[in-house]
Amino acid sequence: MIEGTVLVDLVTHTDERGFFREIIRVTDEFFAEGFGQWSHSLVYPGVIKAWHIHKKQIDWWYVCNGLLKVALHDTRPDSPTYRETMEFLMGDDQPARLLRIPPGVAHGCKCLNGPANLFYVTSKVYDPDDEGRIAHDDAAIGYDWLKGPVIK
Repeated sequence: MIEGTVLVDLVTHTDERGFFREIIRVTDEFFAEGFGQWSHSLVYPGVIKAWHIHKKQIDWWYVCNGLLKVALHDTRPDSPTYRETMEFLMGDDQPARLLRIPPGVAHGCKCLNGPANLFYVTSKVYDPDDEGRIAHDDAAIGYDWLKGPVIK
C-alpha cells in the first residue's frame, strides 16, 4: 500500500429486498479530515482519466457499478513509498470498498466495464489552485494505461 492510502472493506447487509451498505460515517477514523464536497463521475467503457493530483485535498472513492482499474502513484519525496505505483480493481464483482487518496498521490482510472459510476467525497470544495494534472504517459511514473491483463 502507498503510505496514507486506505482501502476500507465495506459491510453489506443483504436480504430478499436487496441490500444496505454504509459508505462513510463522520466518526470513521479514515474520514478525520471531513467533508468538503460530494461528486459523481460517470465513466464510459475504455475511457482513461489520468493522472490527477492534489496538494491539500483528500479524496474518498466508491464505485457503485461498472468496473474501474484504479492506479495510484506516490509523488511525495518525504513518503516511505515515494515513486511506488499500485493498481487494483473497484466495482462489479470486486469486494465493496472505499478508497482514501491522500494529497500528493497521483490517481487515475480506466473503465474496463461500464458505464461505471464513481462517487467521491473530497475534504475541500473545488479549488483550481489545488487541482493538478500529470500526463497519462508521464515517463517519471512509467505506467502503461493501455496494457491488458497478464496472460497466464
